Amino acid sequence: MYNGGDGPRRRRQEDGPAADDDEDDDDVDGDVDGDGGAGLEAWERDYADERSWESLQEDESGLLRPIDTKALHHAQSRRRLRSTASATARIQKGLIGYLYVVIDLSRAASEMDFRPSRMAVLARHAEAFIREFVDQNPLSQIGLVTIKDGVAHSLTDLGGSPEFHIMALMGKLECSGDSSLQNALELVHGYLDKIPSYGHREILILTSALSTCDPGDIVDTIQKCKNSKICCSVIGLSTEVFMCKH
Repeated sequence: MYNGGDGPRRRRQEDGPAADDDEDDDDVDGDVDGDGGAGLEAWERDYADERSWESLQEDESGLLRPIDTKALHHAQSRRRLRSTASATARIQKGLIGYLYVVIDLSRAASEMDFRPSRMAVLARHAEAFIREFVDQNPLSQIGLVTIKDGVAHSLTDLGGSPEFHIMALMGKLECSGDSSLQNALELVHGYLDKIPSYGHREILILTSALSTCDPGDIVDTIQKCKNSKICCSVIGLSTEVFMCKH
């Protein structure tokens, strides 16, 4: 029958749209590749707009000529701002540290709940700490302050000799009177406030007393230390004192 002659023509018509679709796909692929950014990797897109390598030129001797780096610096600044905006805040600590160890030698240090006494335990651990601190922080300096009879005494100045500090401490192990945290903080603040800004300022207080006998408002002294960026840590051998926690 003549209807059979329509078969090839009908197949050609059915194949036509599929072929058109293939051509459209080719066009789409070509557009993606020629778009200048859609087919690039993430690290390539950062440099696609700059193309700084095209600005390089050679002189007569074959060396690279200096080029205008304003655009390059501007792009680097943008990338640096994007990276810092997404990064979390980091704490930076100074390489050179200045530490004062405040040792409480009030009458509370003579208690014998620690064997042989609180004063002996403080002295033994202070000696071990001084040696380890100097060994692990060779560029840092350490000093000693004692509290006795409600007064803070400067035992040693800032220095890096552990033997000097230990000998000075062992020669002054006598307990008497009350403890005064404010006097100790005021004394150490006067020393550390003169330290350059590149140094890390810190106070370590080894206390035994349950109270502090202060001549004024210790809260103002604590705020003064905060304003000077002095980090203060407290180790107590007795019940927690509110002012030490504050």
